[in-house]
Amino acid sequence: MTEPIRVLIADDQALLRGSFRVLVDTAPGLTAVGEAADGAEAVDGARRLRPDVVLMDIRMPGTDGIEATRSIAGSPETAGTRVLILTTFDLDEYVYGALRAGAAGFLLKDTPPEVLLTGIHTVAAGESLLAPSVTRRLIAEFARLPRAHHAPGPVLEALTAREREVLVLVARGLSNTDICEYLHLSGGTVKTHMGRLLSKLGARDRAQLVISAYESGLVHAARPSVPNPGHR
Repeated sequence: MTEPIRVLIADDQALLRGSFRVLVDTAPGLTAVGEAADGAEAVDGARRLRPDVVLMDIRMPGTDGIEATRSIAGSPETAGTRVLILTTFDLDEYVYGALRAGAAGFLLKDTPPEVLLTGIHTVAAGESLLAPSVTRRLIAEFARLPRAHHAPGPVLEALTAREREVLVLVARGLSNTDICEYLHLSGGTVKTHMGRLLSKLGARDRAQLVISAYESGLVHAARPSVPNPGHR
């Protein structure tokens, strides 16, 4: 029998923590192993309980969710723990910081329960989760920041033309399925390109690929979005 995915819930609102715990505990294949009311408790809980996934709020007293995420993602003790940020529409300015800190992805707090549960399974499996609306806000944040002129570094120069093309589409928020349709490639080929991108860029996951694409200057927030696959 497969072991259930272990989830730690970090939120400063007791009612929300309780609601998330009930949701997790009643879902097949998941179990809540603990709760945390602030970032410091989340870090301590991650070290003690070794959860597979931490559902992390950002705005918490004392140590906030970004610092807690940085501590969890950066410690060998908790290398196997993935952080899934739950955010609200008014937290745009924190999206970039949390991804840089090592978050595996974002979902909005008003996400339907079934989407949240699927998201937990997704990040526990080592994938990243960036809701399309959150990806759009991440792009908007890059557009707001003072512009710097970046030349692609040696690592990007090691990418093939196709790998760069795939990276641009990842940064624009397209899923692997979307990329398959847009580039007319098989799922296996796209998966191979993704694996090579992760290896060459030293990225942990899809979220880190998005950051690399923007920070390197390969993608600029001011450029038009990639068209929908069906309208190519």
